[in-house]
Amino acid sequence: MMSQESDHGGVMTYSYKEDRGGPMGSAYRKPALDAIHAKCGKGWRMIREGEVKGYTSAGMGIVEGTEDESRGRRWGMQFECKPGSADPEHAPETSAQGRAKG
Repeated sequence: MMSQESDHGGVMTYSYKEDRGGPMGSAYRKPALDAIHAKCGKGWRMIREGEVKGYTSAGMGIVEGTEDESRGRRWGMQFECKPGSADPEHAPETSAQGRAKG
């Protein structure tokens, strides 16, 4: 899920469980990386990644007797598209205004 997005990059987050491979083994990592590739093409770099703090989800509240069970968590990847590498389909349109006639 793209939680923040700009013309030059964004922050992608996805769910993971520590007892199911952690963030690197999550089934949601590949779709997240695919979405980054779709936005930036092959030219992008990871700025930072780590667990997203303060994340809550419906159904993840504490239920008496389950305090020690693993809860779903979210991993975030902040990325930046390299200049000129964006997918043309997602690239911003350019305006002809301001061009010299000649």
